[in-house]
Amino acid sequence: MSYQKEYQQKLVSAEEAMKCIRSGDRVDYSFMTTKPVACDAALAARHGELQDVEVYAAITVLPVPEVVKHPQSFIYHDMHFSKISRIIQRDFNLCYYVPIMYHEAGKWLREGIASQHHVFIGQVCPMDEHGYFNFSITNSASLANAQHCEKVILEVNPNLPVALGGAEESIHISQVDYIVEVKEDMPVFEAPAAEPSDVDRQIAANVMGFIHDGCCIQLGIGGMPDAVGKMIAASDLKNLGGHTEMLSEAYVDMIESGRMTGIHKPFDKCRVPYTFALGPKRLYDFIHNNPAVASYPAQYTNDPRRIAQIDNFISINNAVEVDLYSQVNAESADIHQISGNGGMWDFVMGAQWSKGGKSLICLASTATNKEGQRISRIVPHFDPCSITTIPRQQVDTIVTEYGVAEVRARSTWERAEMMVNIAHPDFRDELIKKAEAQKIWKRSNKKDA
Repeated sequence: MSYQKEYQQKLVSAEEAMKCIRSGDRVDYSFMTTKPVACDAALAARHGELQDVEVYAAITVLPVPEVVKHPQSFIYHDMHFSKISRIIQRDFNLCYYVPIMYHEAGKWLREGIASQHHVFIGQVCPMDEHGYFNFSITNSASLANAQHCEKVILEVNPNLPVALGGAEESIHISQVDYIVEVKEDMPVFEAPAAEPSDVDRQIAANVMGFIHDGCCIQLGIGGMPDAVGKMIAASDLKNLGGHTEMLSEAYVDMIESGRMTGIHKPFDKCRVPYTFALGPKRLYDFIHNNPAVASYPAQYTNDPRRIAQIDNFISINNAVEVDLYSQVNAESADIHQISGNGGMWDFVMGAQWSKGGKSLICLASTATNKEGQRISRIVPHFDPCSITTIPRQQVDTIVTEYGVAEVRARSTWERAEMMVNIAHPDFRDELIKKAEAQKIWKRSNKKDA
């Protein structure tokens, strides 16, 4: 049978495809920008006749999934909270976090650690001449998810960029049960480029002190990473490498400027491996059929043992708050989950195991709370409900706009003093008092005493 004939036999409406879902099923939505839209609406339309259907997703983006509006029928889980996930949790009390180390996502499924899931639904690029559908800008654990489920349903979106591999970037039509075509004008979610603030630029300037010719860089999303990318593009640095979880627009700047060539990497030479991409249209246009970047599953990009094989690996991640013990919270505020561990631990440890590598955890020294008050993000200790994303013994270097604290192999009083020194000056005296009260610092220990 020809692939086109098989395609036509499996082509159905979203409503028809969703008839295969039963009460009690666990349904996997593809992550982020490739989550289903037409099938989600058709599944939500079955509310009332279905009960206890669990939907699993990650980094939920717009449009808001229709299933969350019907908590009597659906339960929604998210493996990495986004702004939309937080709204779902707040307004519908329906979104539940799945703690995970990203490099283990595929392993959970393939080794039977995760519970049996029944239906995989995700958006893909149109089928190619060989019968393959490309997972586009969300590789992650897509193939593992599909192979772990009893049924595979694909939404074909012609506006998705084709992401070259790598590995596991596509699925063959022989592994697909139903195909749904979405409207030709269905947009791909875009994350607007963040304009770096003055604080972002100062933190980025401090980060630049660790970047040198030939090193390999992992960056995330946001104003500060974008500032780092622009600074690198404007520098005279040579032959940088890239290896990342998330491909952001900063990599476009570094590659197109000629600063990131990847010629010194031990593998994946001359290209940047990534497992998902999030950014503006410029990024997606850059990815389309571009061999300079390679789509891999998270089990590959995020394996800390693989990262450790790359010498001079520089990992740059963000945090919500850091305490005087140098513990890092990168995912919670008060009792609320606001983000997730994702691949942070993977890259923190991989970078430290790398010969000449560094793990940099960055944050602005202050934030503004709901009452409009400025607060320190360097805190004496975490609140009881705060989540410790990275424990103190695994923290290497903390960076704020006021400087750098290289806390690895330091005692508690050394760490406390270093953290005070990179806090906002308006909060340093109070932090010193708290450190003394916590018996992790005293004035006689000051090096300049």
